[in-house]
Amino acid sequence: MASRTFTLLGCSVLLMAAPGCPGTATGKVALRSDGTPGPEDCPEEARKAMKYLRLFVGDSAWVQLDANQSRAYPITLYAGPIESVLEDNLGPLDAPARLYGRVWADGPQAVIRYYAAQPLDGGDQVPICAVARLGLGQLRKLPESKPGTAVLGSPRAGVYIVNEFR
Repeated sequence: MASRTFTLLGCSVLLMAAPGCPGTATGKVALRSDGTPGPEDCPEEARKAMKYLRLFVGDSAWVQLDANQSRAYPITLYAGPIESVLEDNLGPLDAPARLYGRVWADGPQAVIRYYAAQPLDGGDQVPICAVARLGLGQLRKLPESKPGTAVLGSPRAGVYIVNEFR
């Protein structure tokens, strides 16, 4: 536990020296013709923080997709900001740390990208690059989804560290 605290503290110091905010990347994402977000680079601050935390591409954990709808079935996600809850530890990020990101709900499936993690031990937010994934097309929207929403059959998914968004 002490080494995780030390690691997160060190990352916080690194962030104070780095310009920018992890959330600023979310406003300039080009959309594809089907309404899904296009490619997006992982900000350099997030790459540095993930390297320092030893979070590598492919590292994963389970996450409750919406902190406000924990274990609901089905779950309705709205396009825009999202707060998710880690169910498992993700590297030095102990569950139930929060993940902050954005949902796109206009395409055939929900797309969720995470830009920051908030440890619950009093540490500062940490910039990350991660995506929500669930195999067999399970982030595909159910037919009752209205415009700007994604009704999903599962309230949880895997969250995976990435080095860029595709």
